[in-house]
Amino acid sequence: MKFTKEHEWAKVDGNLVVVGISDYAQNALGDVVSLELPSVGKKFKKGDSFAMVDSMKASSDVYAPVSGEIVEVNNQLADNPQWVNESPYEKAWFVKIKPDTLDELNGLMDEGAYKKYLEESKH
Repeated sequence: MKFTKEHEWAKVDGNLVVVGISDYAQNALGDVVSLELPSVGKKFKKGDSFAMVDSMKASSDVYAPVSGEIVEVNNQLADNPQWVNESPYEKAWFVKIKPDTLDELNGLMDEGAYKKYLEESKH
């Protein structure tokens, strides 16, 4: 699993990249009440906002960790937004992207680097 500085996670699954938000992000947001997810077939560039998460505290954009096309959306999240808080790495994946290239994942942090980034950004 890889992480962005904006707190998205990305995991390679075959030739697709599964994307969600990190445990740190869901904790910072508080109780998630709704999500706006993209449509299948939409294309995004790395760094583009592709979804919106609404919580009791705020609304936050979710950014694409890789460029590519949305090939699957976790439509169950609309009825179960609490999954983002309860299971950010399992049930609460947002989308599956067919990446233009997997090379873009090389610029993301692994779990150890992400933990270090979180510790350093608290200061």
